[in-house]
Amino acid sequence: MLQVKVFDEAHEDDLSEAINTYLGDHPDIELFDIKYAAAIGVDKEEQLYCFSAMLIYRDKAA
Repeated sequence: MLQVKVFDEAHEDDLSEAINTYLGDHPDIELFDIKYAAAIGVDKEEQLYCFSAMLIYRDKAA
C-alpha cells in the first residue's frame, strides 16, 4: 500500500534537513516520488515563505 508523508518548513534548508532525517530514520521505505511546492505571501511589510514536499512511498518492512 502506498503512503504519504508531508513536510512543511519556512526555509528550504530546513525542508531538506527534515526530509533527509526522515529518510535516514526509515531505511525500509521504497520512495516512489516527491512532490515539491514553494509559496510566498506578504503580511504588511513581511514576506512569508512556505516550502513543502510530499513523499510518496511504500514501507517494505510492513
